[in-house]
Amino acid sequence: MKDFIYYAPTKVVFGAEAEEQTGTLVKQFGGTKVLVHYGGWSAERSGLLDKVCNLLQAAGLPYVKLGGVKPNPRLSKVHEGIDLCRREKIDFILAVGGGSVIDSSKAIAWGVPYDGDVWDFYSGKAEAVACLPVAAVLTIPAAGSEMSDSSVITNENGGFKKSYAHEMMRCKFAIMNPVRTYTLPAYQTACGVTDIIMHTMERYFSHDDDMTVTDALAESLMRTVKDSAFEVLKTPDNYRHRAQIMWAGSLAHNDLTGCGTTGDWATHQLEHELSGMFDVAHGAGLAALWGSWARYVYKENVSRFVRFAVNVMGVTNDFTSAERTALQGIEAMERFYRAIGMPTNIRELIGRELTEEEIVEMAEKCSNKGTETVGSFKVLHRGDMENIYRMAK
Repeated sequence: MKDFIYYAPTKVVFGAEAEEQTGTLVKQFGGTKVLVHYGGWSAERSGLLDKVCNLLQAAGLPYVKLGGVKPNPRLSKVHEGIDLCRREKIDFILAVGGGSVIDSSKAIAWGVPYDGDVWDFYSGKAEAVACLPVAAVLTIPAAGSEMSDSSVITNENGGFKKSYAHEMMRCKFAIMNPVRTYTLPAYQTACGVTDIIMHTMERYFSHDDDMTVTDALAESLMRTVKDSAFEVLKTPDNYRHRAQIMWAGSLAHNDLTGCGTTGDWATHQLEHELSGMFDVAHGAGLAALWGSWARYVYKENVSRFVRFAVNVMGVTNDFTSAERTALQGIEAMERFYRAIGMPTNIRELIGRELTEEEIVEMAEKCSNKGTETVGSFKVLHRGDMENIYRMAK
């Protein structure tokens, strides 16, 4: 077990009428003029966007709207938001949407007080020292960005997808109403479930495997999300199970399931290049890669994969062969992905196999031209990255 600091300052307001408190909360955290940032037709069609804006108006809070955020949020939209905030003298950013909208909001919040290009933070050229306050009205449980310290942005110039993390980036508050997730398409629900489980697995697959309470939390969360996924895909307006998934999404990425462990994050880093190149849904990209990553690394700590197989996937422990049990756990996870409509290889994801040139390019970007590694369960160099992409293609 490693020493840790757990910091999760986001105020969570959870329930069927949670958004009613929007105006009060913005004022509580010092907002006087708000940028309402959102995606597109979903927030508008559901009536949530109008409701949030009306609540701000009723609280005497002027606001400006900026929509158009896409999955894998773009740097160009971030630049647009920065310019708008400066011009309108915005002092609070409210994200109405899922992880992409929240990540875009966080990037805008960094960029407004910064003299240079906000991409400097994501490319490692600079460290942020100030940002505008950000909050979220969550509509898509998946990314956990409403309680995390990180943001992921895609730079269209070169197709680079990079993350940046800082404690100042955590939302001041997060409003979560499970009812607002009833109308999510099945594919989007499944992508979100995959991302939630993967955020937990990235922390779970660690060589720091003596933190029993953290392991128990992680295993329970993954089992619960798996079970609830089938329930909401069958009955989309099942409040109980929508609520389980929504809250699990936050807990999976506010570091609770990583206390005392060293996270891996290789699958996420590999997927960033995949979705950066092909603009695919992040959760689906993770599902397409995970099985190949797992088979490539499991021998580094077979017992960890055995525990996952037995405690999360319900595999019967074969005491005569730990390796067989570990592999059965990987296969069970892939069966779960297929059962909820997720791909388990890249061909299923993009409709064809990767070319060798694409494999080399993604590994080159992921390793920063061979100068960086990813992962800690097994440290992956550029050649390892290429091998995993080939296994998954």
